[in-house]
Amino acid sequence: MKEKHAAIMITISVFIAFVVPFTLFSNVEKWYGSFLFWLIVTIIVIVFNAILTKDWSNEE
Repeated sequence: MKEKHAAIMITISVFIAFVVPFTLFSNVEKWYGSFLFWLIVTIIVIVFNAILTKDWSNEE
């Protein structure tokens, strides 16, 4: 169940990473507005991936 929630949050984050810069930031002429947003979203996705994979192991 935790994997499903993390996967949903990652999918939402990736969707937001595409939609927000081209809608809310479309009138911002400086490139660093979108860059900062993408950096923050990337950090959020990395955190979700860490939470998702922290219990994985190769133990048999």
